[in-house]
Amino acid sequence: MVRRPLGNHHHGPDTLLVTSDTTHSAPVAARAAQTAPGPDGLRELVAPARVVLWDFDGPICRLFAGHSAERVASDLVEWLEGRGLHGLLTDTERASLDPQVVLRAVNRRHPGSDLVTELEERLTQEELRASVSAMPTAYADPLIRTWTAVGSRMAIATNNSPRVARTYLESRGLEGCFRPHVYGRTQQLHHLKPDPYCLSRALNAMGAAPAAALMIGDAPTDHQAAQRAGVPFLGFAHDERKAALLRRAGAVTVVTSLEPLLRVVRG
Repeated sequence: MVRRPLGNHHHGPDTLLVTSDTTHSAPVAARAAQTAPGPDGLRELVAPARVVLWDFDGPICRLFAGHSAERVASDLVEWLEGRGLHGLLTDTERASLDPQVVLRAVNRRHPGSDLVTELEERLTQEELRASVSAMPTAYADPLIRTWTAVGSRMAIATNNSPRVARTYLESRGLEGCFRPHVYGRTQQLHHLKPDPYCLSRALNAMGAAPAAALMIGDAPTDHQAAQRAGVPFLGFAHDERKAALLRRAGAVTVVTSLEPLLRVVRG
């Protein structure tokens, strides 16, 4: 088991991005108002949440911080081509920087096949290697511990392998906050988000109504899955680009730091 310090090690700012555009105060202020809700807005989401469903890669850690996701995607493509399957992917899919795109593409053409099973296992092994150097999201560890201490229950709902999420949580001493509620990618890849399957599994296992839960995610697919499951959604974005993607997908409340959320939970 790999142990890393429990501090809030991270790259980049904890709060909203500040760039040269800040001289144009009106547009920036409008974006900030959309991105950084006040305490009252966060309290409205937090107060009824007896169960918190976390996406894994993003809100809890940056899984590929030290193990390039782009290289993993490239390796999966090379592995397929080594098996004579160059024509299986489109040019866009071959050029993708996201290994999940490659996996989904193969599954669309050969659903449930041995090829998909082997490719998914290769991706899981790469994710496990990445978990060793994953970078904790700032404030995630104390937020999870504090939220658990005040009585809310935690669950993982991710498109990554549940083995990977459990390995990372154990390395941070957080497994007790989630055990046994870690739900992730299965061999049935059509259940990946935006399908609400892993959210529904968590809610059913925990005996929780959707309205008494909160989903924290960093991708439009997280928001879509939460909508389909009837679960309130809080968007988390490492930067303004991802925040904009979430807002365009319909996310109403988006934060670029977990620190304001930690203050609300502590309060």
